[in-house]
Amino acid sequence: MANDEHSGHNTAPTPRGYNWILLAFLAIAGFFLFTEHRAHLLGVLPYLFLLACPLMHLFMHHGHGGHDKQDKHLERSEK
Repeated sequence: MANDEHSGHNTAPTPRGYNWILLAFLAIAGFFLFTEHRAHLLGVLPYLFLLACPLMHLFMHHGHGGHDKQDKHLERSEK
């Protein structure tokens, strides 16, 4: 009984080419989803740019008052 480690598993091993088949299926499905819905995706793009501006402002400045905290930190380090 050299294979005692695997004796509790009753599942069959996955075929070797199964991962490649799944990957090919997902690639083909993604291609067709993109080509069929390109008009919907590209139509939303200008609104995503407009939404990105305020979100970047909030996250890049860490909310309002982000400039004051940096100036106070510089004054403390100079003293």
